Amino acid sequence: MGMQTIGRPTTPFATETETTLSVSGSRGLLQAEGLIFEIGCPQKTGVDLPAPKGRKDRLGGVTRKADTGLPGLTEPEAVRHYMRLSQQNYAIDLGLFPLGSCTMKHNPRLNEKAARMAGFADIHPMQPQRTVQGALELIDELATWLKTLTGMPAVAMSPKAGAHGELCGMLAIRQALIARGEADTRKRVLVPASAHGTNPATAIQCGFVVDEIKANARGRVDMDDLKAKLETTDDIAGIMLTNPNTCGLFETDIQEIADLIHDAGGYFYCDGANFNAIVGRVRPGDLGIDAMHINLHKTFSTPHGGGGPGSGPTVLSDALAPYAPVPYVVKDDDGFRLIEETEGEASEAFGRMVAFHGQMGMFVRSLAYKLSHGADGLKQVAEDAVLNANYIQARLKSVMTPAFDGFCMHEALFSDAFTADGIETIDIAKAMIDEGYHPMTMYFPLVVHGAMLIEPTETESKQELDRFCDSMLSIAERAKAGDEALKGAPYQAPMKRLDETRAARKPILKWTPPAPEAIAAE
Repeated sequence: MGMQTIGRPTTPFATETETTLSVSGSRGLLQAEGLIFEIGCPQKTGVDLPAPKGRKDRLGGVTRKADTGLPGLTEPEAVRHYMRLSQQNYAIDLGLFPLGSCTMKHNPRLNEKAARMAGFADIHPMQPQRTVQGALELIDELATWLKTLTGMPAVAMSPKAGAHGELCGMLAIRQALIARGEADTRKRVLVPASAHGTNPATAIQCGFVVDEIKANARGRVDMDDLKAKLETTDDIAGIMLTNPNTCGLFETDIQEIADLIHDAGGYFYCDGANFNAIVGRVRPGDLGIDAMHINLHKTFSTPHGGGGPGSGPTVLSDALAPYAPVPYVVKDDDGFRLIEETEGEASEAFGRMVAFHGQMGMFVRSLAYKLSHGADGLKQVAEDAVLNANYIQARLKSVMTPAFDGFCMHEALFSDAFTADGIETIDIAKAMIDEGYHPMTMYFPLVVHGAMLIEPTETESKQELDRFCDSMLSIAERAKAGDEALKGAPYQAPMKRLDETRAARKPILKWTPPAPEAIAAE
């Protein structure tokens, strides 16, 4: 329904008061809000209960002698505090979320409804397995989907995030090397320069040594450098490679890379963070991959970031399947059951990664997403995600500088080469806040100077993509012209630009009450 316009002006006009600060500190209907310690006090509470009568003190003389100092709020104050804070944040439900390599797609409400069904939401992981047969069947069916989509024979469902899935894959590789009697000699893991930072961190956590591979001029693995690093092979444990990579490009030499690594006696770990670009179109198992984690919170649309926990199931090849961690679901004549001990059927498992079986709520959401899309719908997800990224690249390249020539996959990568002297990537990112957008991923991947990585996902319509591109082109034109006003952005946000270097080096992590003289001065 449109606004009733009869008898009222509808065209905004500039006034001298547009930049005037309000007395309340609010900006329009966006409310100013202090820290909870600043607005609450210990004497307030959201409930009013009488002191209990006729009860003995069971604290044994250790009753507190002073207040906790925690702030108290009435119920309306508590509700308003968190509502106001939520309005100062950004969310996928508000608009396009351009973070590259993050796959911030819409979370369908159907998935949320399924996850809240009592049969899934109200069960406990320590219930007798005969009472949760439906939940175990769901885990098994989801596992079947993941194995089918990747062309891999086994999957560990328990990892709870992408980096946790990486850890699972690399621990399986280490266990395979132990079984071969080569764990002490095969310590070197090759990692491309464009890798996610968690890749080398995970390798080191598992006791490996990281050897970086250069990127070539096309943004892909430099094959000459890779082959040079494989001249000595008796210490090679494997490679950790993302495909499509963090430059938003498909590694066209991936099968040759797999052959080289296998010939050297190593294993191929693939970071599945960007699986959304190829789901339904390419099966990683057909490329020679031995292990790959899958971000259910990216490719399969379960909430992530502030919206909920992640989930990182890890698929494994025949070579690594015996070493999958417990627990995992199997089906026999008596129904579904969990293999939970590293003996008998799981005698070669490298161990256990979590207390129970993983993120049940995310499993439900992910399977609901797959069933509602179907195999053909998942294929279209990848196609639309790649189409949207290329549309953004095509629209923005008239002003901004693509990092590499040609088409991209699921995300468009730009360098800061188009900006005037003195204007930096962070200035463009901060200006995006004034336009109503969360900044894109910046300064990553490290192989591109001043990188700006934009991933729209398949969620966005052409209308929303155009709205975003119009805003980006306006900012880019200003950056190209050397508009110094960009150095002060954002201007419309609740908080101005911080000294990020100082915030990182000298963070203030604890609230302290103001001094009495400061309170008196107020």
